[in-house]
Amino acid sequence: MKRILYIVLTAVTISSFLFSCEPVEDRESLPAITVTPETLKYSITQDAVNKNVLILKSEDPTVIPYWKFVDASGNELGHSNKSDDRVTLPFAGKYNVYFTAYTRGGSVDAVPTVVDVPENDDTYFSDPKWEMLTNGVAGKTWVLDFVDPVGWAGLDYPSTSGDNWSWLPDYASNSWVMPNKNWGEMYFDLNGNYNTTVTQTAIANNNQTTKKNTYKFDIANNRIIFNGGVEMLYGGDYYLDCNNWYNVKVVELTATSLRLAVIRDKSRTGEGVCLIVFHYKPKS
Repeated sequence: MKRILYIVLTAVTISSFLFSCEPVEDRESLPAITVTPETLKYSITQDAVNKNVLILKSEDPTVIPYWKFVDASGNELGHSNKSDDRVTLPFAGKYNVYFTAYTRGGSVDAVPTVVDVPENDDTYFSDPKWEMLTNGVAGKTWVLDFVDPVGWAGLDYPSTSGDNWSWLPDYASNSWVMPNKNWGEMYFDLNGNYNTTVTQTAIANNNQTTKKNTYKFDIANNRIIFNGGVEMLYGGDYYLDCNNWYNVKVVELTATSLRLAVIRDKSRTGEGVCLIVFHYKPKS
């Protein structure tokens, strides 16, 4: 049986979210050639007008290309397996771009290329939702809004058709649903990276834990993905109802209101699959 090489996209934190990864050509069908770091044919250049845009080209059709992007702190930001790609790095700083050529006999690594991005690409964040969520470089902190803290809805909510029923805000002010207390806070900014911090309050003893890392805000698909073990702020005794608190749906976003939803897992609750929707407001 032939072995097919797949390069898989992980959660990324740099723009475009961007790096398309597709099933690639059968490695065993490639020519039996010898490639060394010195004979690799590829180019990494910055756009002449917008230095935040990298132009990546693998100029050897006999290899399978693989690109990896790492910031100055050593954080891997994303990767691509396209032969010809354009990648936007919206934040100023120095980056290492790694190129690997996969051949029939194995892989060959090029010497990393250092890219210097001189300034932030403010146009990338022109969609007003970025400002609503993060307040830009200054940052923004969200807390649970106990006027209407939690509710349940169909999986398609808030669409105009399909499974879009909702119990929002039917459960407002019902203390049995979620006691009104300090459950923690959730912070986002665009200060040199997609920075996030989430503080969670334990149910039993009120101890708090804080985790920091990065996030991905996929505006087109209404998703926020927390990286590095960070999870969405929630309240009440709901943690075991869901198995994914880091890839969440953005149900509503304005300057003063944020609703995030997770999927309740029927196998964990026995009550049917639905969205649990948490409502947040900016911290005073």
